[in-house]
Amino acid sequence: MTGSGMTSGRTVRKAVITAAGRGTRQYPASSAVQKEMFPLVDTDGLTKTVIQIIGEEAIRAGVEEICLVTQPGDEGLYADYFQGMTEETFAAFEGKDWAIAAAEQLADFGRRLHFVSQDSPQGYGHAVYQAKDFVGDEPFLHLLGDHVYVAAAERCCAQQLIDTFEAGGFDALSAVQATPERLLHLFGTIKGSVVDGPEVAVGKPGHETWRVDAIEEKPTIERARAALRTPGLPAGHYLCHFGMHVFPPAIFESLAWHIDHDIRVGGEIQLTNAQELMRAEILSKGGGSGRYGACRIAGRRFDTGIPYGLMETQIALALAGRHRGEIVESIALLLAEHLAPLARKQR
Repeated sequence: MTGSGMTSGRTVRKAVITAAGRGTRQYPASSAVQKEMFPLVDTDGLTKTVIQIIGEEAIRAGVEEICLVTQPGDEGLYADYFQGMTEETFAAFEGKDWAIAAAEQLADFGRRLHFVSQDSPQGYGHAVYQAKDFVGDEPFLHLLGDHVYVAAAERCCAQQLIDTFEAGGFDALSAVQATPERLLHLFGTIKGSVVDGPEVAVGKPGHETWRVDAIEEKPTIERARAALRTPGLPAGHYLCHFGMHVFPPAIFESLAWHIDHDIRVGGEIQLTNAQELMRAEILSKGGGSGRYGACRIAGRRFDTGIPYGLMETQIALALAGRHRGEIVESIALLLAEHLAPLARKQR
């Protein structure tokens, strides 16, 4: 691999969202509708699809164009949904200003959309590679099509990541969260070195930055203990992927190298492997400066691709949204009803 495609500009205008998964963990509902089109009530009180909530995260962060990587034939479904109201629908919502505004928001989203398809299910990295022509020579935001992000700060999660990327002069930047070792089998894991001093790495949420020294896909606990410890984290915790990145176009060279050499993990072309190869290339060309970074986000990610995760996502959005008061009261009542029989048994 020659590694020629480093970042040519600092502004992040484009986003790539992978939505080509089969949704097997959400069967049988996913056999009727793509999991990215499952409905959730967002923090603004409007019922939206998962993919709309994720796309609006990117738009709030300043992204102008969005590429969805889809299964073959799904482009029409998304395009139809994001076209806004037809004249017939508009008439049905006459006088409902909130619905008209929501339709305009949908249409604006649709105007930003581009589509590429992953013609065969060859893995996550293979799906990202399909967006190569869309990205061109610019850095881009990458989000997962089934992860919803809820910020614990004024800026949304994607904005925190992009601001850190643009201000820090990174070639690539991955969002991370400190994760207990019992969950390492679920995530790509990063070994980091503190950039701004140890007080930053363990201090204010959303302001911790590391240089990436190694990346591995779903390591065993034994492997992580031996090779992936990050100084400053609590014992038994590691930096794991948060589900969003800012990548330079060089990521496609790394992916192409894995595709051309048929290098797979679990039978699939993995993104994490390509990230590690790109990291090494960035390091070799940066004179040892290591401009692949990781930053902790003030917020949480929720996986809507699994049943429990979908339920958890809706609760998190509700507790962060306009109906928080009603939901807190409702949860309190439900918990009281659930716990009452247990209390009686203990008497």
